[in-house]
Amino acid sequence: MPELPEVEVVRAGLAPAAIGSLITAVSVLDERALTRHAAGAEDFVVRLDGHRFAAADRRGKFLWLPLDSGGTALIAHLGMSGQMLLRAPDAPPERHERIRISLEHPTHGELAVVFADQRTFGSLAVDELRDDGPSRIPSQVLHIARDPMDPLVDDAAFLAALRRRSSGIKRVLLDQQVISGVGNIYADESLWAARIHPETAASALSTPAASRLLAEIRAVLAKALAEGGTSFDAQYVNVNGQAGYFAHSLNAYGRGGEPCPRCGGPIRRTAFMNRSSHYCPRCQRRR
Repeated sequence: MPELPEVEVVRAGLAPAAIGSLITAVSVLDERALTRHAAGAEDFVVRLDGHRFAAADRRGKFLWLPLDSGGTALIAHLGMSGQMLLRAPDAPPERHERIRISLEHPTHGELAVVFADQRTFGSLAVDELRDDGPSRIPSQVLHIARDPMDPLVDDAAFLAALRRRSSGIKRVLLDQQVISGVGNIYADESLWAARIHPETAASALSTPAASRLLAEIRAVLAKALAEGGTSFDAQYVNVNGQAGYFAHSLNAYGRGGEPCPRCGGPIRRTAFMNRSSHYCPRCQRRR
């Protein structure tokens, strides 16, 4: 599933093309792409057509494009394989194309935003914006915590949340109500960098260890963002259809049985919540 770096790459790619653009047409080819828009395809089209995109925002794994009306936004969750692609207005349909939004930009002219999704777990919706402190965010995102790259995230509140939880630290990092945007890949990478075993109780972490972990989360996410995110196959690409290359920088995730880049011992892969955890038993000892 795309995590914070991948979604931020997509948001940043959409921004210059979408902001200020007039929506001239909306084509819903598959209503399965509107699972988050309960009112259905006709309402989705009516609420977008003729409006302009005013901004491009993100929190965690959600991105949204506020409309010029000021009260609503087009919100996207990419699910497992969703893609937001920029295409020429006369470009042929994409494989697995679900929705196409035709735009007219005051500088770039006509273009299209295509939502393609092979596994159909992603969704678009038009959602109401709500106040969340100094921010306005879609109602569907209100339950999501701020992410580690958000300048308004409260570090002290995050550390306090860890002290209140006895679950393993990796499980806590994946809880989007504690901190958002960190999924399986970046949890493994951050815990490896901080030398913390994924099953260590969050409440057992000392303040210096928890602070070190938060710093490593930010460092890992920043590096992944600089390298365009992590692509293992063609399911995650940026708006131009290009893959990210952070997969070449992974130290733990997906490297079960390979030598640890730090100590040379074998990386261990274990089952975890219908997924896998990857860590170094030598470097990340369970205290």
